[in-house]
Amino acid sequence: QVQLVESGGGLVQAGGSLRLSCAVSGSTRSINAIGSYRWYRQAPGKQRDLVAGISRGGVTNYVDSVKGRFTISRDNAKNTVYLRMNSLKPEDAAVYYCYAHRSWDYEYDYWGQGTQVTVSS
Repeated sequence: QVQLVESGGGLVQAGGSLRLSCAVSGSTRSINAIGSYRWYRQAPGKQRDLVAGISRGGVTNYVDSVKGRFTISRDNAKNTVYLRMNSLKPEDAAVYYCYAHRSWDYEYDYWGQGTQVTVSS
């Protein structure tokens, strides 16, 4: 099993920055079985949407609305995935969730508990 714990959320003014962290824990085998990590977000009354992803090989992808402002990265030594968010807008406010897709040995999805990001205008 793999556990994901997000941190770094908070209140920021529009135009500001935050860095979210997702601490990954579990057995070495389980962590090595993860094929990709993603960040999702969910605003009140809306569905949970993909924000950014990073593959085992380090290939990244972003939803159009955050391209050029957000950066996803991972530190394998620290077993941590980051989401750097710059130039934040009020519409970026949401609960942000870390997600891991296990694919090396069998298919399984892991989710964190979420961290709240609030952007004041």
